Amino acid sequence: MNKKVMISAGEASGDLHAANLVKALHQLDSSIKVTGMGSDKLREVGVNLLVDCADIAVVGIVEVLAKYRQIKQALNILADDIRKNPPDLLILVDYQEFNFRLAKIARPLGVKVLFYISPQVWAWRPHRVHTIGKLIDMMAVLFPFEEKFYRNANVPVTFVGHPLVDETRPNKTPDACYTEYSLSPDKQIIGLFPGSRKGEIKRVLPVLLDASELIQKKHPNAQFILPVASTLSVEFIQPYLKNHSHLDIRVIKDRSYNIMQICNAIMTASGTATLEIALMGIPNAIVYRIAPLSYFILKRMITIDNIGLVNIVAEKNIVREFIQHEARAKDIAAEIDRLLVDENYRNTMLVEMKKVREKLGKEGGSGNIAQLAYEMLNSNQN
Repeated sequence: MNKKVMISAGEASGDLHAANLVKALHQLDSSIKVTGMGSDKLREVGVNLLVDCADIAVVGIVEVLAKYRQIKQALNILADDIRKNPPDLLILVDYQEFNFRLAKIARPLGVKVLFYISPQVWAWRPHRVHTIGKLIDMMAVLFPFEEKFYRNANVPVTFVGHPLVDETRPNKTPDACYTEYSLSPDKQIIGLFPGSRKGEIKRVLPVLLDASELIQKKHPNAQFILPVASTLSVEFIQPYLKNHSHLDIRVIKDRSYNIMQICNAIMTASGTATLEIALMGIPNAIVYRIAPLSYFILKRMITIDNIGLVNIVAEKNIVREFIQHEARAKDIAAEIDRLLVDENYRNTMLVEMKKVREKLGKEGGSGNIAQLAYEMLNSNQN
């Protein structure tokens, strides 16, 4: 009988990693049936999506409450399917609070649970690691320091390596991108990466656009490019641009790595993109904004110094972070200006980014997690 897998990914980056996992898993056994939650990337690799995650991808406590009904409905759909058609393996990709609730439903039914992309409990609420250990059969982690953290807490853990080492590469040449996006390689190109969630767009994009206005005053020939995440539409972005019609800005629905490679500098929302941009070797500035109440609560819970993944991996601040009330357009614009004109400053950041790539290990992360999932599928002892 064919093996059945349910996979749950709740946002754009998780959707991408999950899709590459499924692709590698099907190379091991094409008969494995996969269903679950995700978006375009999982759909493209043939996963039967019971829920499209595009409308429930949020960050922050208040933001989650605003989407509670949709999130609860999605959870109910997946939980009902688990009860009626128990999978041989449940793979949970990031999106921790939602996915832990799914694990609580699956484990009593004898379903094996593999959690992929560790929740950042090492950054906040570290005591939760013991609760996590009771909900899963295996934690697959992306960073070497995470393996030590879970092992010390007696949680089953495997370091699989970061899939971005494989994934972060363009599939078009720079020249092809210049032509397709109608951009000049002789003029500076600034990337605006406001995130993949609607709430992020609402809070981050306006300040990036205001910063772009200031950048253009200092660099009149600057060109701006804004990639649209797979979980969003170009139509959703357009209203934010109506008061900035004189900016030379392209809104592009394409593989973000194609866009990154032609940028001289990038302004990015905090998240997976900070690591992707570092792996592509593009100088950048990180912007983090959530609902004020969410920030008030989370600030008191976080136990690490940095928010950007690139800085967390580097274990120091190599890319400037503009957080909450410090995310001011004039300061962000000044940082981008410095990255464009100060060659020593720019090169120092590029050198540190290379060290981050080295810390993430060799290629093969997606294949490693697929192999782990395959082994769990074929050891039917619960």
